[in-house]
Amino acid sequence: MAIESANTSITHLPSIQLPDLIGRLIDVDALSVDRPSVIVFACNHCPYVQSIESALGNIAAQNPDVAWIAICSNDANTYPDDDIPGLREQAARANWTFPYLVDADQQIARTFGAVCTPDFFVFDTQGDLTYRGAMDDARPRQPQPVDGAHLASALAAAWRNQPFAGGKPAMGCGIKWREGAH
Repeated sequence: MAIESANTSITHLPSIQLPDLIGRLIDVDALSVDRPSVIVFACNHCPYVQSIESALGNIAAQNPDVAWIAICSNDANTYPDDDIPGLREQAARANWTFPYLVDADQQIARTFGAVCTPDFFVFDTQGDLTYRGAMDDARPRQPQPVDGAHLASALAAAWRNQPFAGGKPAMGCGIKWREGAH
């Protein structure tokens, strides 16, 4: 079932320290100093993420001056494809060379108000939210190209420390919350 992301109350990049896929604690604040940041809530099993993952890897590679961070907040107990081995496979096949972090207690997803995968949050060089929404107009099994148009426009605005009002809401699979967690 496709879920569309709602508006968010987050306006500034919160302090985030989460483990990556090999267990290293990553400090997102340190990665984001004086440059835009893109946080994407992602997972391995979602067809919406799968449909954009390679393009996202290419866009990130073409923009090495941006801090790129993927976060998986899904309950890996009920969705084992979203556990670390599956996330490692995804990062390899999609050429994600940026940190892929695990939000096991789902606190970061709650802080952001993330509701689906993929759900993009773009922050400017001062850590202010520039954009929250979809990477582009593409959807699985539909004719729109996966071109990253909204993400590119949001990044251009982030470099100018301005909000980006275009784009469209993120749409994808709902975050898989632990039982009783949400």
